[in-house]
Amino acid sequence: MRRFLAIAALAALCSSALAAAAGLPRFTGTLAAQTHREHPVELAPGDFVQGLLAGQGMRLVLLDRDGQRARILAKGRRDEQDFMFIAGDRGPYTLDVRAPVAGSYELQLTRQVPRAAQVAPAVLPDSPRLRALRDTLAGGGGTEAFWAEAAAGGGPLVETAGVVPALEKDEVLLTFLWRGAVANVRILGAPSSDHDAMARLGDSDVWYRSYRVPASTRLSYRLAPDVPDFDGTPSQRRRAILATAQRDPLNPRSFPVKPLDRFDGNSVLELPAAPPQAWVEPRPGIAAGTVETLRLASRELGNERDIVLYRPAGWQPGAAGNALVVLFDAENLTTEVPASVILDNLAGSGALPRTAAILVANPSAESRGAELPPNPAFARFLATELMPWARARGVYAEAAKTVIGGASYGGLAAAHAGLRHPELFGNVYSQSGSFWWSPGREEPEWLTREFAGAPAVPVRFLLEAGLYETGRAGSPGILDTTRHLRDVLRAKGYQVAYREFAAGHDWYHWRGSLGDGLVELLGKR
Repeated sequence: MRRFLAIAALAALCSSALAAAAGLPRFTGTLAAQTHREHPVELAPGDFVQGLLAGQGMRLVLLDRDGQRARILAKGRRDEQDFMFIAGDRGPYTLDVRAPVAGSYELQLTRQVPRAAQVAPAVLPDSPRLRALRDTLAGGGGTEAFWAEAAAGGGPLVETAGVVPALEKDEVLLTFLWRGAVANVRILGAPSSDHDAMARLGDSDVWYRSYRVPASTRLSYRLAPDVPDFDGTPSQRRRAILATAQRDPLNPRSFPVKPLDRFDGNSVLELPAAPPQAWVEPRPGIAAGTVETLRLASRELGNERDIVLYRPAGWQPGAAGNALVVLFDAENLTTEVPASVILDNLAGSGALPRTAAILVANPSAESRGAELPPNPAFARFLATELMPWARARGVYAEAAKTVIGGASYGGLAAAHAGLRHPELFGNVYSQSGSFWWSPGREEPEWLTREFAGAPAVPVRFLLEAGLYETGRAGSPGILDTTRHLRDVLRAKGYQVAYREFAAGHDWYHWRGSLGDGLVELLGKR
């Protein structure tokens, strides 16, 4: 405490010294108990004023030109009291020091800023390269050389600790760039969990935003110039970013590799320390399994959907050691994520036993939002319709060798299925599970509370989350709710593996971690 008071006193002394150097008023005096002294000050309407009153028990009142109290500035609760106010149009003003008990005082104005000077300072870019460009522009130069350099670099500007001294050795400064927007530019995708706005460098054609990120970052993103605004709901206005969102014209790398046009797909970034995606490309000499797409009608859900059955080369139903993976969002696992190639490579290399897969598609976006968040009817569909149907087609394994998994809502659905039907699903794999979810207006993390209140069941867990999957607007995000579920499960005695990545909510990342996750759950142990 003494050290804190000493620092505060030193700060006040420095502030007073600066104020005196600026010619701001300073008043001192001694007052008898129950007396006061008025100090006129010259203020213009709109002036922003800061000051400091020192003195035991001293109070301070701002009086207007009629001697009426305009504002109480200090109530005498501390020996040193700072204050601030905006001058109105009732001047000239007087500062009235009042003494409940006898003592000396010092009154110092430390800052006085006219209304015309109340402007934010120019934002200095974090990027040393952009600071250099700012100096070039201030000297009358242009941006052509900068844009030629950015195009040659191929995407976001990456600056390391050797260039940016504030960085740790395992960090980089990542700066997204856009050329020539009129009103705004926003970033859709990691490393932010929000639609971050980019800033304009002066009045140039350079728009930018920088992030300090781990050198292991992998992400996909789009940039949206001149996003429209209109009279609509917050959700409608937020979704308007999709009207202009497109790949980064500076970045030739995309996901998928051959997009249809500049609005299709995402731009991708992989920093040098990003974990390898060892299983996603076809390998020579690896036998391919078979992929069969069938329709399955559900009485429980009142709809029908595609089910993709994958059988690895040499699959024999009921053979010892067979394993099974049940995954949601088949429409993504047959496009953005090459699930069959991943499983071919895993089994063909010996990393996994022969592992079949059931990939469950969604009839629509609306059905996905209704079924994958914990839904008793969907859990019954899995247990009483899907699994018996697949078994009749020779695709099954014992519960201890069966993984149910998914990403986002799919990870949430997988955990719910594991809790309700451990006799079928002995392993749960969640990639960025939406564990913030709760029905209606209940408090967040409904499923975590269900696990906390229920007896433990024989299920193993692998939970993953991205460092960029944080909440927004005060709501919990995937990162913190996944950590919370991890802790609750471990406290209940479950076997839980947990991994975090420098990534966002992103199929481009999930496709790479999928194979490693399956090895962790189904590999030799």
